[in-house]
Amino acid sequence: MSVRDDHILRELSHYIYEHPADRMALMPVYDAARDHSQRRACAHDQRCPLVTTGAVVVDEHDRVLCLRHDGGYALAEAEPEERDDSLSEAALRLLTEEVGIRDVWTQPGAEGPFLVDVTRPGQHRYGPRLRVGIRYLFRADSGAVFPSMIESGAAAWVPIPDIGIPSVRARVEHHLIGTP
Repeated sequence: MSVRDDHILRELSHYIYEHPADRMALMPVYDAARDHSQRRACAHDQRCPLVTTGAVVVDEHDRVLCLRHDGGYALAEAEPEERDDSLSEAALRLLTEEVGIRDVWTQPGAEGPFLVDVTRPGQHRYGPRLRVGIRYLFRADSGAVFPSMIESGAAAWVPIPDIGIPSVRARVEHHLIGTP
């Protein structure tokens, strides 16, 4: 099985319902997903938005799990693969493969996507298409990552104020602390 266009459409619908201020930015993505779902194929000559997924994992000390990337740390993100049944499953699979995380649970109140961000072509590494990152919020104990991954610097638990992506930082704070 693989992540189907109708699954992406449902996730976007849920997100837009929960975050109506993001509606206009996401309408091209929503329209492309709806078109794919109805046609069961891409008729856009591969110019349609590219969907990626990521898991934002927060520990008991309200730190976010980040992976080593270009001399610093970044959130894990990947394209769903054929073996993935859902976007959230693909996000967790990536972290399991990269750092061996285990015993992760869904953040209560954040079962659907907690952030959908769009990056224009030329501002990401995925080529000439719009990149759509659908991120899910999870919780885990800090010991859920193989200790060798933390010790080697391949991964780190980063305090929320140090997260370099303002939209992620604000949304995590909102879910955990209740800020607007």
